[in-house]
This record gives sequence, structure tokens and C-alpha cells, in this order.
Amino acid sequence: MNAPVHLSNVCKSYGAREAVHDVSFALEAATVVGLVGHNGAGKTTIMKMMLGLVRPGSGRLRILGEDPAAGQFSARARLGFLPEAIAFSGSLTGRETLSFFARLKRQPRKAVGDLLERVGLAAAADRRVDGYSKGMRQRLGLAQALLGAPQVLLLDEPTTGLDPELRAEFYKILSDLRATGATVLMSSHALAELEGRVDRIIVMHEGAKVADGGLESLRRSSGAPTRIGLALRVPAQDVIGRCAPFAARALGEATIEINVGPQEKIAALRMATGLGDVVADIDIAPPTLDEIYVGFLRRRSIAP
Repeated sequence: MNAPVHLSNVCKSYGAREAVHDVSFALEAATVVGLVGHNGAGKTTIMKMMLGLVRPGSGRLRILGEDPAAGQFSARARLGFLPEAIAFSGSLTGRETLSFFARLKRQPRKAVGDLLERVGLAAAADRRVDGYSKGMRQRLGLAQALLGAPQVLLLDEPTTGLDPELRAEFYKILSDLRATGATVLMSSHALAELEGRVDRIIVMHEGAKVADGGLESLRRSSGAPTRIGLALRVPAQDVIGRCAPFAARALGEATIEINVGPQEKIAALRMATGLGDVVADIDIAPPTLDEIYVGFLRRRSIAP
């Protein structure tokens, strides 16, 4: 219970539809956690409960030691939130918009300029928001979420509308926040970009948590295959028969791909190196986060 975020057996229903079912997890300080799942998986509902905007039907939830469902909101000043679709008044400038949120959080005026600089909006600070692009609005939303150096930061699809350079800068900001001890929970459909940028991944499906852990542990437990590519000095068809008992397929005239599970990887590599001089190169591609996600869903769909 000392974790900044703690959910225990939390459920939430809307009529006959159960949006969140018996979800439990704790988020430690100085961590960045990815919350992944398809539309309707329960990600946004979980964040709304953490913010106190929605009451759980059952279970227990604590944010910075408080119960948001009970109206305990003193932790709000230490909580930042960026919704998936954020709306600003188009008639205000970026600086005026952020100044409004700064007053709400009782932050000094200096914080406004610093944050606009940090998210790359200093040059557009005095332009009206209705002239901002989608990516610029997203950066302004991130700036308001960062007001007050939050201890817990909730981000719902935060990189929507950002180009690759701005995505890289966004993840640099998250890394800096982690270094200060902040806890970051971000939902995302862009699974590939989370690889190497989050400490832990929670996989949601139809309101339930189906997996939770670091990327390497999820790779081992998802059942998603590792791809081993062999570049050959001879035609692929001359070598495929020597790859048994592993299933191999030719990708080109002199290239073979072997897909193996986590427990077969070492044995498959021994087999590949045992082929001798016919192998010019070996490439190992572990499962991507997208493949891990699909692996867990496939396992869930065939579970009794």
C-alpha cells in the first residue's frame, strides 16, 4: 500500500456492460508503465476512476494515499492528466491557456514560460490556439499535465498527432520525470513505440488484466515466436530439410526464416550454427510488443 498508485479488485459496470473486471495492480515511484489494449479494453475507465471522475462499482483504489471515489482530493495538486481528446478555447493564446491552468493549480507565472519552452511551443506561445495544429494542441495539453511537477502522471494516448521528432522529445520528458521519482501511467495504441521506453506493460482485454510485467518476461510468457533469419551461401531449398525438427520457410533464394517459441530458441540457434559454412549470417528478431499483445489475446481466446 506504500505505492503511489494501488488498485485492488476494482470493477466498474455501465448497465449490463462490465467495463473493468477485477483489476489489481500497484505502480511504484520512478516508473513509466504502459497500459495497452484495444478500444473498449477498459484503459480510459481505469484512468477516470484514478482521477475520481468515475466511482468503481467495487474494489479499492488509492492514489497517493487517498481514495478519489470518497472525494479526497488533496492529492490533485500532485496529479497530472492528459486526456486523449483535449479541448482548449481557440480564442486564447497558448500562454493564456497555460496561465489559466497554472492559476487553478496555484503555480507561479514563471512555470508557464518554462513549460512552453520544454514542450517546444515557446515560439507559438502568443498565437491563438485555434491556429494550432493537432500536434501543437497535444503539446499544450502535455504542458498543462506537467504543471506542478506531478508525482503521478496519467496520459491517455499522449503521442497522438506528434511527429517522430516530437515523440522522441516527449519520451525524453518522461525519462526526466522518472528520474525525479514520478509515476507515469500511459495508455497507447502505438505499441511499437513503447518498446524500450517503459519499465512495465499492463495488457488489458475486455475489461480484464491479461498480462503484467517487463517486456522480456512478457515475451517469455506470451508464446509469441522469435524469428531466426539465416542468410545462406547456397540456395535455401538445399538447406531447409536440414533445419528439422524446426519449421523453416524460404524468404528468398538464399534466405530462410525459422519461427520458434521461447523454450526452443537456444536449440534452434545450435542447429543453425551447426549448419556450418553454408550460413553467411544469422539474424535474431525477438517478438515485438504488437506480437506479444496478439499472443496473449490468442491464448485467452483458446483458454477453457
